[in-house]
Amino acid sequence: MAATTHVTHHKGFAFAAPAALFQAARERFAEYRRYRRTVNELSELSDRELADLGLHRSAIKSVALEAAKAGN
Repeated sequence: MAATTHVTHHKGFAFAAPAALFQAARERFAEYRRYRRTVNELSELSDRELADLGLHRSAIKSVALEAAKAGN
């Protein structure tokens, strides 16, 4: 039978996990906002303007997703 004789507590651990979750949520929300802003801006362009950029209207969402993940 095994018994524990020493228990170690990590200082600040109880606050580290929620803080990390909050930070991850903030980053994810910022990424979503970049995605939506890019979709909205590209959607406002005409087909001719999109063609000048080398894009087709069907590629807007994928381009916006790529831009959101790479954004600052």
